[in-house]
Amino acid sequence: MKIRKGDTVTVIKGKNKSKQGVVERVYSVKKTVLIKGINMYKKHIKKSEQFPNGSVVEVNRPVAIGNIMLICPSCKKATRVGYEVNATKKQRICRKCKKIINTK
Repeated sequence: MKIRKGDTVTVIKGKNKSKQGVVERVYSVKKTVLIKGINMYKKHIKKSEQFPNGSVVEVNRPVAIGNIMLICPSCKKATRVGYEVNATKKQRICRKCKKIINTK
């Protein structure tokens, strides 16, 4: 997948359009990503020892990979991701500024 954990992305479709966030987790089989603070939903919780009266909590839900775009760390623009194959390894590059994208 072209999006990895730690990437800064922007939402390009849906109710959270134009919001930005950092990818927390990538689900490669379902082709979705979990972004901190984006796509929040309310979940009702039954009574338990932790919540004696029950509760309503907000949880993140995954966003489809086709609804987000990577923000290049060097040019700060939403961009598609390309690949450049060197003699030793394959690296992601920004399609706009042609610089290598590194994620920690």
